[in-house]
Amino acid sequence: MIIRTATCALLATFLLAGCGEKKEEQAAQEQPAAAQPAAGGAKIGNCDVVGPKGSIPIASPAKAGQLTVEVSLPAPIWWNGDTPESIKDGMEYCLAAEIAYRAGFEKLEVLNVGWDPLVTGQTSGFDLAMSEISITDDRKKVVDFSVPYFGSDIGVLTRTDKPVDDKTIKDVTVGVQQATTGASYATDTLKLTKVQVYPDQGDMFTALRAGQIDAAITDTSIVLAEEVRGEGKVKVPGQYKTGESYGALYPKGGANNATLDKIIQSILDDGTIKKLSQKHLAAVWGKDPAEVPYWNP
Repeated sequence: MIIRTATCALLATFLLAGCGEKKEEQAAQEQPAAAQPAAGGAKIGNCDVVGPKGSIPIASPAKAGQLTVEVSLPAPIWWNGDTPESIKDGMEYCLAAEIAYRAGFEKLEVLNVGWDPLVTGQTSGFDLAMSEISITDDRKKVVDFSVPYFGSDIGVLTRTDKPVDDKTIKDVTVGVQQATTGASYATDTLKLTKVQVYPDQGDMFTALRAGQIDAAITDTSIVLAEEVRGEGKVKVPGQYKTGESYGALYPKGGANNATLDKIIQSILDDGTIKKLSQKHLAAVWGKDPAEVPYWNP
C-alpha cells in the first residue's frame, strides 16, 4: 500500500512529516513555524483546518467549489465511517480537508471506488485519491503520485486463539487483498503457497475472524487499525521491513497535480501532518509501530 529523522520518533519512522532531506544547516534557516488553527476555528467535517485558506489556490478543480477525493472503503482510522456520507474524520479524511482548505474550498466530497480500478487509473472525475496507497513504479505507469506523506511496512494480522509466527506462517492459509503490495510480497518474496485473494480488505478481515484463513497480510498501518477494532480477537504479532511510502494518487498528467503537491508539501513542512498523525493514528493505536517485531522473510 507515502525521509526518516528524529522528528518521526513518535511513530518510529512511520511518519514522514517534516522528514525531508534538507541539510542540517538549511533546515535551521528554513524551518517553518508550526501552523496555527484558522481564524474562527474553521472546520471541515469534524476536522480543525489550520490553513491559511486559499494560500495555494486551485483554479480548475474536478467539480467547481470543492475538492473531490476518492477512497476505497472500508479504511478505519484513516476514514472513519462505512459510507462517504458518514465520514467526518480520520487521518486521511482530515488531511484531505486540510488540502481542500488551503486550496480555497470549504467543501470536501468523498467518492468510494473499488481498489483495483483506483490504483490502475480506471477512475475519473476526482482531484486526488487517498486510501493508504503505496507508491510503486508499476502504478506510476498509469497514475501520478504526490510527495510521500507516510511510511508503512508489511504487517501480519492473526487471530489470538490461533497464534502464527515467522516460521508457521509458511504453512497456514494467508489472506491478501487483490492488487496490493501485500499480495505481491506474500507470493513473490515470502513464496507462500496457501494464499487466498480478496477484492477488498473488509472481506479479508471478515474471513480471518470467521476462521476461513489463519493470517492476513497488508500494510502494518492497516493491520494495527484492525487490531484496535478487533476487541482482543486479533493481533499483529510481526511485520516485514519493506520501506513503503504512501502518497496521494493523482490522475495521470492532471493539470492540478503540481499545485496539489505544493499544498501537501506545505502540510508536511509546517508540522500539521505530524499533529494529525498524533491525533488519529498514534493515540488510537496505543502503541508505537516500531514495537511490532520485525520478521525475516
